Amino acid sequence: PKPKNSWILPRLDFRLEDLGHQGAELFFRQISNPYDAMKSAVEASWKWLYGWNEGTRVKRITLTLRPMDGVAYTFGSDDGSEKEVHFSLKHIVNSYKGDTDDKKNARVREEILGVLTHEIVHCYQYNGQGTAPGGLIEGIADCVRLHAKLSPPHWKRIAPKGKHVPEPNGKWTWDWNWDAGYERTAYFLDWID
Repeated sequence: PKPKNSWILPRLDFRLEDLGHQGAELFFRQISNPYDAMKSAVEASWKWLYGWNEGTRVKRITLTLRPMDGVAYTFGSDDGSEKEVHFSLKHIVNSYKGDTDDKKNARVREEILGVLTHEIVHCYQYNGQGTAPGGLIEGIADCVRLHAKLSPPHWKRIAPKGKHVPEPNGKWTWDWNWDAGYERTAYFLDWID
């Protein structure tokens, strides 16, 4: 369905901290118009989270590409009107994988769009006033990514057997709980949808 009149696209800003970084070159080779990529991510967020029915207090989203460890993170102003997505140029470089140039280009483009969609979900997502489990928050963002057909090839619908993960308290647990977060929770939410 098309957006209703109550839906307003926020101002979308773009910032790049190292124009000479290989990740910047890869980004612009695959994403010729950052505005369109951000707009698509906002639209996917609204379509899958709210079905175009909610108003929004988000007035501006800034995408910053910069050299940093990790993948990406999102934060915002106290009143929720301004959000920032910081995306790792190093991650973009690390995503350039495949056995042919075509596969490498397709893979890095899908990863850029997928991570961008995941992070922009966080701009609009409710979190139960800080009470929602982190695994659920991340799983919802990945569920939108999954529905937008931007899941990476390493995601698996079934849990790997025998995989243990460490918890902060030092205990090891199985990682196939529905609320394990990210793609595991995304596939669970997809299943109940």
